[in-house]
Amino acid sequence: MSGIALAAPYLDTDADQLSFALGHPPYTALAVRDLTVGGLDVQLRLLGASHQVFAGPVRETVACLPGVEGGLPDSAERELDGWNYRFGAGVRRFPADEFSTQVAGIRGRAEAHPRALYGVFPGSPDAVTALTVEWRDTGPSWRTWHTYPQSRTIVATHTRLEVR
Repeated sequence: MSGIALAAPYLDTDADQLSFALGHPPYTALAVRDLTVGGLDVQLRLLGASHQVFAGPVRETVACLPGVEGGLPDSAERELDGWNYRFGAGVRRFPADEFSTQVAGIRGRAEAHPRALYGVFPGSPDAVTALTVEWRDTGPSWRTWHTYPQSRTIVATHTRLEVR
């Protein structure tokens, strides 16, 4: 899948503005991809403020949310309607010469992945949000990347949803 050139600017301008939430309703999306993965309906959503993934009982939002202080947890676990939910996030800053190489790798992975959605924000080919989803033996797993050229920061998340 090729990346989508997004017509809207970032609403979050740095990684520390992102927050994590479960159960939020759909926010206005810049792009949506509906998939069925392992028999489960999954919706990948690109927001001007990052992403949402809806899969089974999960409504995951990682975004700059109005009235919510930024900061992602390193990890989170929940039991949701017969599923175990595990979320992890990491934030890395890169030297200028390495940042574009890292973003090119993310774009390449998303481009080659059969179940991906990614968008490029105006102003820089390195301003990217990318999502991929796959099925493991026990349930779906998805990864996301949010890149911030102005600070050369990449936020990566990984979520697993497993049948209990």
